[in-house]
Amino acid sequence: MLLEIATHSLTSAKRAFANGADRLELCAELGVGGLTPSPGLVEATLAEVSIPVYALIRPRSGDFHFTSDELTTMEYDIRCCLERGCAGVVVGVLQRDRTIDVGATRRLIDTAAGKPVTFHRAFDWTPDPLRALDALLELGVDNLLTSGQQLKAEAGLDQLVTWQQRVGEDLTIMPGSGIGPENAPLFADAGFRAVHASAARVDYEWSSPFPFSFNTPAMLDEQVRYETQGDRVRGIARMIK
Repeated sequence: MLLEIATHSLTSAKRAFANGADRLELCAELGVGGLTPSPGLVEATLAEVSIPVYALIRPRSGDFHFTSDELTTMEYDIRCCLERGCAGVVVGVLQRDRTIDVGATRRLIDTAAGKPVTFHRAFDWTPDPLRALDALLELGVDNLLTSGQQLKAEAGLDQLVTWQQRVGEDLTIMPGSGIGPENAPLFADAGFRAVHASAARVDYEWSSPFPFSFNTPAMLDEQVRYETQGDRVRGIARMIK
């Protein structure tokens, strides 16, 4: 079973690689669901790890309905990441009604020029998941990252199993969200070929008092840094391999 770890820094990427990850999803700002990594982070990561790295291509936070200019930016980012050596890319584009944007997704797949493409958890916002699955199959997407349209993948396990049975070998359903050493065997036992986790915990936070004007939930959140933890990656890997 393949273990993909989402990482948003060189530190996290090195920890994931050293502790049993088979593939990385590389992004920036994991706290907002991930954004496109910088060229510097891509190059530094590829210099330090010898496992496949898929780059998340997402130009901003918020919804997954992108403008024409944003799609153009995503095409440039795909070429940039692949030219630097990324093995694949991760994308997700929806229409305003939250159905799969087939035309835009095809543009991005064509830009990837045969490299593997994962459709990310934008899928979990779609109102008709079976129709969305059929769209991804028609497009030739390689992997689908999803929690089964639940907050955590464990709660969506039955749905995930049903979807994997529906798509067979044509699309790899990759459960993700809330997966750790304690529940990873559920997904291995269910026969999934891959699983996705961040294996992250708080790695650092300011210990000194803030000025009064900074004492708001949003500002306090900005002072906390999350990083992938090697023991979490190692624990998941041991439970599924």
